[in-house]
Amino acid sequence: MAEHLRDHPGDPAHRQEPVLGIERMDRVFRAHGGSLAEVQDALAREAQEMHRQDIEINQRIGRHGQQLLAQGSTVLTHCNAGALATAGYGTALGVIRAAVEAGKGIQVFADETRPFLQGARLTSWEMVREDIPCTLITDNMAGYFMQAGRIQAVVVGADRIAANGDTANKIGTYGVAVLAREHGIPFYVAAPLSTIDMGTPTGAQIPIEERDVAEITRMAGQDLAPETVQVANPAFDVTPNRLVDGIITEEGVARSPYVESLAGLYRKAAGDRSGD
Repeated sequence: MAEHLRDHPGDPAHRQEPVLGIERMDRVFRAHGGSLAEVQDALAREAQEMHRQDIEINQRIGRHGQQLLAQGSTVLTHCNAGALATAGYGTALGVIRAAVEAGKGIQVFADETRPFLQGARLTSWEMVREDIPCTLITDNMAGYFMQAGRIQAVVVGADRIAANGDTANKIGTYGVAVLAREHGIPFYVAAPLSTIDMGTPTGAQIPIEERDVAEITRMAGQDLAPETVQVANPAFDVTPNRLVDGIITEEGVARSPYVESLAGLYRKAAGDRSGD
């Protein structure tokens, strides 16, 4: 959470970073000397406060981000960065929600997001539930619809952002960014400051998880590939900062050069906090 900041010891500029959720809970646990019931109550109150703050932060992200979307535009998103992935509003989908709330008549194209289908199962469900026009497409259709002029912006979330703006997100995001650049379509990342790791210089230092190969070789209990074929299943990829047109946070939109602009947003957050 950006409202609770810590100093990053390895940063020569002595910038401040958000305290992680687990660190907040640990502080409450260590600071409380009461009975077990009292400790449990204190931890529950802290969790509820974190929930409230997350929704507020995402709504602020949405307000900043919706200003980047034109009236009547169609937005492509990849994976799920909505209410189901956050405390109830969303980052990338929060930008879309805010634009709809502003009366902009936004429509959504949702990549299915193979192999785990978060876009098909989650994003499309959220959009249908809220009556936001949504078209579900397979991942390899994005270029076709960009070429046809059907998409005016891309907004995605992020699992981790390096200090230079390199962004790790669900596998396939990098390909979407390359396609967006080829077709002159703005590519935005929406994420809270807590996702930005100022202690990680570039995306090259972000480890990429390899997941169960069965996510690729099986679906609905059915084998899709030969049993002995070699399979790779990286869960994330890294989009270089040169392909990112803006990083939307609760403190505003960072633009290239990101080393300076992201640090500036941290300073702004620290200033806002000290003025409370």
